[in-house]
Amino acid sequence: MAQRSQPDPQDVLARIGAAWGWVLIFGVLTLLLGFLAVVWPGRTVVVIAVLLGLELIIVGIFRFVEAFAYDEATGGTRVLMALLGILSFIVGIYATRHVGVTVGALALVLGIYWVVHGFIELFSAISDRDMNGRGWAMFTGVLSIVAGTVVLIQPHISLAVLAWVLGIWLIVYGAIMIYTAFRLRSVRQLAHGR
Repeated sequence: MAQRSQPDPQDVLARIGAAWGWVLIFGVLTLLLGFLAVVWPGRTVVVIAVLLGLELIIVGIFRFVEAFAYDEATGGTRVLMALLGILSFIVGIYATRHVGVTVGALALVLGIYWVVHGFIELFSAISDRDMNGRGWAMFTGVLSIVAGTVVLIQPHISLAVLAWVLGIWLIVYGAIMIYTAFRLRSVRQLAHGR
């Protein structure tokens, strides 16, 4: 009976580290979007709504592909990542098509997304004890739950406050993604023996 050969750890590390550039670009764009939201909250709400919708679409595609591409994920984690990707894609399409939606409705959609996203991130981090960056995933999950809860409790907050909450969340998330990208680059360099 033939035994399955174990993948070479250096090959696995090199494959994971190869994605660092995409993660860095995503983190920088997220960080810049967050700064725009904080600096010009009143003037850029419509632009932020469109850009947020586009980012949610990209995140949705990224999460959905990640659900099937990440070899080490369990079946439950894959399903949750795919569901998060689908939810993100749908919310993103809605946000780009209905820019004139009232702040209350937009706040509710974003609040629900953030709460669901936070619980999925938190659950994934708690259930996968070997996850790289587990602490950061738990932190962003809790941050997302808190931000979503604030928006759900106060759905009639002003556009400026909504932009600030969104901006702060995007800045923190973007910074974490940039940090993750450089960690992935280190993993790649380690795999290549540099």
